[in-house]
Order: sequence, then C-alpha cells, then structure tokens
Amino acid sequence: MPELTAGRFARRCGVRFAKLTTWQLTGGAAVVGLALAVGSVAAAGPWDSGQRTAERDRAAALEDGGGTDHGSPASRKDGNGKDTRARKTPAAAPSAPSVLAALAAPTGTGSAPVPDESALAKALDPLLNSGSLGAQRTAAVVDAATGKQLYGKGAGEALTPASTTKIATAVAALTAAGPDHRITTRAVVEPGSDKVGKVVLVGGGDPTLTARKDAEGNASLRTLADDTARALKVRGVEKISLGYDTSLYSGPLLHPIGPNWNIAPVSALMADEGRLDDSASGPAPRSGDPAADAAGTFAELLRDRGLKTETSDPSSAKATDRAEQLASVQSPTLSVLVERMLTNSDNDIAEALARQTALATDEPASFDGGAKAISTQLKKLKLPLSGAQFADGSGLNRAGRLSASLLTALLARAADPDHAELRPVLTGLPVAGFTGTLRNRYADDADAPGTGLVRAKTGTLTGVNTLAGTVVDTDGRLLAFAFLTTGTTDPKTAQSTLDRAASALAACGCN
Repeated sequence: MPELTAGRFARRCGVRFAKLTTWQLTGGAAVVGLALAVGSVAAAGPWDSGQRTAERDRAAALEDGGGTDHGSPASRKDGNGKDTRARKTPAAAPSAPSVLAALAAPTGTGSAPVPDESALAKALDPLLNSGSLGAQRTAAVVDAATGKQLYGKGAGEALTPASTTKIATAVAALTAAGPDHRITTRAVVEPGSDKVGKVVLVGGGDPTLTARKDAEGNASLRTLADDTARALKVRGVEKISLGYDTSLYSGPLLHPIGPNWNIAPVSALMADEGRLDDSASGPAPRSGDPAADAAGTFAELLRDRGLKTETSDPSSAKATDRAEQLASVQSPTLSVLVERMLTNSDNDIAEALARQTALATDEPASFDGGAKAISTQLKKLKLPLSGAQFADGSGLNRAGRLSASLLTALLARAADPDHAELRPVLTGLPVAGFTGTLRNRYADDADAPGTGLVRAKTGTLTGVNTLAGTVVDTDGRLLAFAFLTTGTTDPKTAQSTLDRAASALAACGCN
C-alpha cells in the first residue's frame, strides 16, 4: 500500500487541511499512541474496510510492546515451541510517555494559537443544533492549556452523563488512592487449625482478578492457589475447609439497573468480572454470585495441587484479625485500571474504582458510599460541581447528573503538567477509529477527519448520547470538549452527529 501524504489524504477526504501541521500529526499520533510516520497518521481518512484493517494491523504491530496496557495475544505454540500467535490491535490505552511528549509544546509554551471563539461557534453550531440530538443538548470546549472556555451551549447545565461519568470516577480514584495503588487478594489461615486448615479467600475488590491460564498481567487466581498450596504443605496441612470473605464491600450487590449483561453483581471478590464466556470486555452473560464462583474455582485449583477440601462448595466466612496470611496477589496499578476502564467503558472496573475511592476517604464501600466519595474528592480539587449528582461510578444509573463544564474541567486538569498523576485519564480515552468504544466509529466521510486525532469517552443510554474528550486542532492546540444530549430517538445518528462535532474541532484552524 503506497504511503499517503497529508496532501493526498486531504484530497481523498475532500476536506481542506491547509493548516494540518506537524504538531497536529505528531501530537495527534502520540496522543493517539500510535507510533506511525506523519504520512501514515495523515492517512486516517475515510478508508475502505481493507485499508482500514491494514492500517489498524500496522498500528498494532508498531505499538505492540510499547504501550501501557496493551495486554498480549493468546499464546499459540507450534510443535517446536515457537510462538505462532497473530498480532492483535492494542486492547487498551497507549503509552503515557508518548502522550506527555506530544502535549509538551501545545499546552506548555503557548506557541500554537488559541481558536477564535466566534469561529468555533460557526463550526459547531450547525452540528449541535441538529434535531438528531434530541430535546436537550449542552456543550463546552476549553483550551486545555489555560482552562478557558472557548465555546459553550448550556455548559453549566447538568444532564445525564451516561458513561462519561467514568472520567469523574477516574480523577477521583487517582487522586484519592493514587496511580500506583494496587488491589490485593489474599488467602489466610486461621490459627489453631493444624489438622484441618481453616483457609479464607479474602477479596480486596480487584475486578481484574483472573482464573484463566494466561493472566495477561492481571492478578492470577492460579498463582494464588500455587502459593497457598505451597504454604499449607510447609505447615504440614493436607486438608482444609475453605471460606470466602467479601466483607470489604457493603450495601447491595446488584446495580440499581438489576441483573444486566453490562455489569456483574458488585462484590469484593470476583474472577474475570463474573463473565460466563471467554470475553474480556463488552456485554456478556454474568454470574449471579461471582464471589461464590471465584471461591469454587479456587477450591478446584487447590484440589488440583494436592489438597483435600472438606466440602466441594466454599461458604461465606469473615477472616478474623488473628488469621495469618498464606499468599497474596496484586492487581495492576490503578493507573492501568483507569486506562482499561475508559478505553473499554468497563462498568465492573468503574464500580470497583468508586469503592476504592470510598475506602481511601473513609466512606462505606457501597454504591452510595462510592458516589459520595467521588463528589467529595472532586470538591477537594475545586472543580465546578454545580448541579452535579453522582449515583454510581459507571454512569449506568440514570439519576446521575454532570455538566459539560465539569467534564471539560476534569480533562483540562488531567492535561495539566502539575497533575501527572491524572495522565491516565487522557491516555485511557478511546482513539477515534482505532481503540475501545470508538474503534468502529468515525467511518463515514463526514466524521472521518477526526480519525486518529480525537480521543473521547463515549456515553450511551436509551435516549442519552454523550461524548467528552480531547483533540489537537490543525494549529496544534489541545482542546478539551464535552457534548451531552438527552431525548435522542436514533442513537446511531446522534452518535454520528457528535462524532462530526469532534471532527470539526480536529479540522478547525479557527482563527
């Protein structure tokens, strides 16, 4: 496939990109996290499916091994032990160092001009006034370097945010618990249990704990079983009773939406998010009791390692303060969990992060406690919370309310060089046309100019469509935007209109 230059790309798109600068291409590419040549990044236009697939494969091949949270393909060995696995598109966010390098000039030196407010309005108003966006719509665009609002449409009015709530959850968790925080799952044994070891599997709230053979960097229930069995054998224990402790969390397990393929019952102990299939993200059938299932799997793993169990089904049991730790495993860092949550709009991780925020701020680890903790933490950061209501960490609860002003303020704070702990909020945002919930969007000619240049968190509920993220305009200025709509009747058309609005920012040299 011949390399597409910026000029050839512009002609193919039918869009005038006279101001498509090196900063937008290299900055956009690094913010996107794809280590491509300028010409390749410029080729992010309206491709046929074969070309789009080829570019994705190339991006994945170049990026593989250099990202923060790309995971790894399932290993497949031939008869000689050679790895024959095919490369896959990065599963989550790109490398933070690339983003930092790309953002240095646009946000730090002020060398790129700030868009003219009237020119922005001229570009955005026709799109945001579209009837496809329902009865209510609000919007804000801010200069990420200064936080100054450049465009507003009811920006201070709080509407249902859907999954853009996860941006607030991410900021609260990273500032309350810290980006390097890890969640621990433990196996303990009660004292005085030499003949029959009274073992308790203690959940710490890790939503990424896995029982799969390839842990892909996650905490492994198999590793925990290995270490637990070894520790018990050193003690001379060959038979155990097994219980599981989920007391870290309180309140109801079920999200207010009830049983749903988008989220498992929220427990301090679960394996593979309670998924009953081989999926790692997206909707899936879920266990009705993920803690019991995880403990049952752990019991099987211990039996496979030569231990006998009194019963086949573990029971709920709270570990005492006198219990001695046998083994433990830890989750990836909170920064990695934030990236995964945002890229894949992972509701299970979102609710876990809300509870980690609650635990870090001495609130109950429940739906209500997590919501209160998020609000309190953002208030400490002096963010514009007027009208904001938090009902959960994921945005599945329609009772939540956020404003476009708050969402753009969160994004601008994450871009602030003085708040490097928040950088995963930017690196975790899906990339238009490449990753996560934006992977299959930005395919039409009208919204394709944003492909590879828009990073944004999507939000979708029945009658609600939202989009909030960042974009580098053609002059190299980093902008944060938020669009919220309610009363939409055609979600696909509404999504396309919001995508076009973000693309208008990418194509804008609005001066």
